[in-house]
Amino acid sequence: MDQKLYGQIVDNFFTCSPELITAIFREFLLAVQAESSLPPSPRMAQNYETAQANPEIHVLPGNLKDARDAVFPYFWGTDGWFSPLHLENVKGPANYASLVGALACLLKNPNLCTDTYSQRSNELEIKAVTALANLLFYHIEDPWGVFTMGGTISNLYGAKLGIEKTCPGAMHNGLDGTGIAGIVSEAAHYSNLTLAGWLGLGTKNLHSIPTDETFAMRLDLLEQKLEELHADGARVAFVTATLGTTDSSGIDDVAAIHGILESFAARRGVTRPQLHVDAAVGWVLSFLAAYDAAQNELGFSPSTLALVQRAQRATAGLRAADSITIDFHKMGWGHYPASAFLVRSRQDLRYLSRSTEDMPYFSEADGRRDPAVFTLETSRPAFGPYTVMASLNGIGLAGWQLLVARALELAEDLKQRLERLEYCKVLNLGAIGPSVVWWVLPKGRNAKEIYERTVSGQMPEDKFSRYAAEIRRLFEKREKNLDPRLDARLSFTLNAGHKAHGLALPAWKAVFFNPLTDGAVLDRLIYSIEELL
Repeated sequence: MDQKLYGQIVDNFFTCSPELITAIFREFLLAVQAESSLPPSPRMAQNYETAQANPEIHVLPGNLKDARDAVFPYFWGTDGWFSPLHLENVKGPANYASLVGALACLLKNPNLCTDTYSQRSNELEIKAVTALANLLFYHIEDPWGVFTMGGTISNLYGAKLGIEKTCPGAMHNGLDGTGIAGIVSEAAHYSNLTLAGWLGLGTKNLHSIPTDETFAMRLDLLEQKLEELHADGARVAFVTATLGTTDSSGIDDVAAIHGILESFAARRGVTRPQLHVDAAVGWVLSFLAAYDAAQNELGFSPSTLALVQRAQRATAGLRAADSITIDFHKMGWGHYPASAFLVRSRQDLRYLSRSTEDMPYFSEADGRRDPAVFTLETSRPAFGPYTVMASLNGIGLAGWQLLVARALELAEDLKQRLERLEYCKVLNLGAIGPSVVWWVLPKGRNAKEIYERTVSGQMPEDKFSRYAAEIRRLFEKREKNLDPRLDARLSFTLNAGHKAHGLALPAWKAVFFNPLTDGAVLDRLIYSIEELL
């Protein structure tokens, strides 16, 4: 063995050199700072064939600067969504308190499976999930939860709990021919189809309930579907409600759904389906739950106070949920991955537990505190608790209330300004959240009248198709002609989450996730639409 070369490797890669590491990190920070002053990055050319043909593993050992050089071109070629012109989707820039937490996590690299691998980082996870549960469930006795690798996995946990409650022993015996069903709304995230397939439920046994014009699940049709499935001999394992649909910020009435499920279970003598809530996007409204509108210490305007009170009413139903999904890496502006699965009763996790005999190399695991006993993942990074607690306590409750309220203000402002244009129609005017979905039609068209005819069932399908094509064509025209230095980046959805008599409603979309976005961006957006026509 070349002892000298071995010693160089240890010195370069396993010995902490604060000066060298911070110098390299400073170079990345300076690149981020430079990028932050630029408009959104255009999509760069990507050559996957070249990447696959040139994997480039160096033969000889190098140093940390070689490590930097290997990734820097791709780092510079990745948009950090720092620009206030980014309004495309439910993604924003990560906040720098989250960065502090992420760096701390990276330096220690804990695995949250057991105390042995994570020590006090496991304690930090308990602290973080309890803090979040207090926000969402609004201070209950025994909440619990874990951070997961994404919202899809968190929703999978909720569905799996429902299957275990409805079909006891399924973890060991499988479904064994038992007819199991799940229910979501028509506007629910497509990840529900993913989990239905992966859990063995089968996507054909995941039933979608149509939404109303506010993009909320229709309760009358939910009751009807429950009865239909029961009559067919199926056991409904879970109903997943949505708090903040991805496109339209639609919010299901969670408390009313809970009441329907309780009544159904009592009437039919069956296990009540798990009521899971996918609040990956809308959970941040809970920061406003405790805001005292009468005191109004943050000086919100009357119009903003009205939005705050609407948010409070929307989130009150979360207290009836059995379990909830949140994504802190969305409007929590944290680093990926920072999703969490929360249960209102810690006892529910017993349905997912396994014994130490099943995992002999974790023989020291204690079910009272070690998540490895019940988690899907064995390797769980600690980004979630580190970035969440750094962000929550760095920004503070008042800071979060200001950030969330401002996003709601901007979304409402855009809605009202668009609605004043005859050729525009906002589809989610009654929704509360950071998203705006709307139509732009050619001048001379009365968008409101066309919308009313569509939702009332008076619009022939072929005629609606022509209007939909006009909406899409105008969006593409703006995309082609926009000034990347001034014009906000928008996105387009083929289905905003509500089918009006079978007609999927396409829409332009803007999402106010960037705290740097201001009224000037809205002014320019309205101007770009007017100039377009």
